Amino acid sequence: MDELIKKSATEMRALLQSKQISCTELVGAHIQHIEDIDKHINAIVSECFEQAMDTARRYDESDSPRGALFGLPIAHKDLVATKDLRTTYGSVLFRDHVPTANDYIIDRMQAAGVITIGKTNVPEFGAGSHTFNRVFGPSHNPYDLDRTCGGSSGGAAAALAARMIPIADGSDLGGSLRNPAAFCNVIGFRPTNNLLPPSLSGDLANNLAALGPMGRCIDDVWLLFNAMLNRSEPEHISPIEPLSLKGLRVAYSCDLGGLPAQPAIKNTVNQLASALEKEGAIVGNDIMDLSTSRQIFQTIRGMSFLRRYGPMSKTEKVQLKPTILWNVALGESLTDEDINQAHRNRLELRQRVSDFFQKYDLLLTLTTQVLPFELPIDWIREIEGVAMDTYIDWMESCSWITTTESPSLSLPAGFISNLPVGVQLVGPHGQDKGLLQISKSVETLVSSATEMPPLCGD
Repeated sequence: MDELIKKSATEMRALLQSKQISCTELVGAHIQHIEDIDKHINAIVSECFEQAMDTARRYDESDSPRGALFGLPIAHKDLVATKDLRTTYGSVLFRDHVPTANDYIIDRMQAAGVITIGKTNVPEFGAGSHTFNRVFGPSHNPYDLDRTCGGSSGGAAAALAARMIPIADGSDLGGSLRNPAAFCNVIGFRPTNNLLPPSLSGDLANNLAALGPMGRCIDDVWLLFNAMLNRSEPEHISPIEPLSLKGLRVAYSCDLGGLPAQPAIKNTVNQLASALEKEGAIVGNDIMDLSTSRQIFQTIRGMSFLRRYGPMSKTEKVQLKPTILWNVALGESLTDEDINQAHRNRLELRQRVSDFFQKYDLLLTLTTQVLPFELPIDWIREIEGVAMDTYIDWMESCSWITTTESPSLSLPAGFISNLPVGVQLVGPHGQDKGLLQISKSVETLVSSATEMPPLCGD
């Protein structure tokens, strides 16, 4: 494997800006690596390699100002529209769909200088934290090809971990940035709610979905995050300064107040809490009251699915997978009182979260309740003897944090039985930069992201 693609995006950017390497050299190295290994992973779909090399050559020949992401190759999640590049949403209904315009987040990244090389695989319409669909098939975990890479940003996480791309964009409702990041030994960052909404149009009052960056280190996440926010001036893209852990007020919970989880995952959280305490942090076992999170999440998710898929024709609905139809049915069953109760619960939870972060600077908890599971399994039915009633119950360690509307990320935290495990860090509402600064310090204690998958070699 070309040594160049082992570097961080921040290092690649510095080499490009100093002209020690060319855009064509960097993009070409990544394309070659994709052609060598993606047949084993199936992470990159709808490739546009020739166009990417044309763009790289044009960038090399241009003297125009260089954006924050100038020359960095990227593959975009197949849930966001890309002009003149197939966007399927993982659905057979859109197998040959080629948008005529970009999603706003694509425009922002391309304005900052990224070079689009393709799309990353997703579950059908992004539903579920396991990446498989009838258009492209399943994506495989680079650390164990017989296991899932998570989802719905599963193709993005797998490609990033396998060094096929240096940065990735994703989206997250119930954990779709964080869950695959934990499964694939990378970072997935979900910003404060509505800071990067899925669309800039429409009423966002009911929104709990977010776009966000993925990377292999906090500096790379910070770099892409600023471009996604449309903040690409030089002063915003210097490496982020870490915050001291000494005196940091940290709450931790290995189960969010009672969620079932595999013991080794809970132990990983407890071990990091002890490590933070040794670094001088003030650590306490505590969690805000999340007892209404399930009702809030499932109600708002049901409303969203009904709004998106309810108007489809009977012929179209036949092509939807059963779990999506279940979510639509849930939306149809909601009463006005259900919806009003969710709004009341959401307001009360916001206040509890605000009060909690008056006492603490950081919440440390688990990202996933299970390790990456075998590919034939479509969703987890049981965790530690506790039955999972629906296909989204097994990922409540992420979806409950979604309802707090706070910034959160999954950070690589080592391996259990050779499978990646992540920890989830959560910060106060609106303190996205602060969370990333803290995470950069925590990264030095725990991150295993430099350990590459076996198929990438040493």
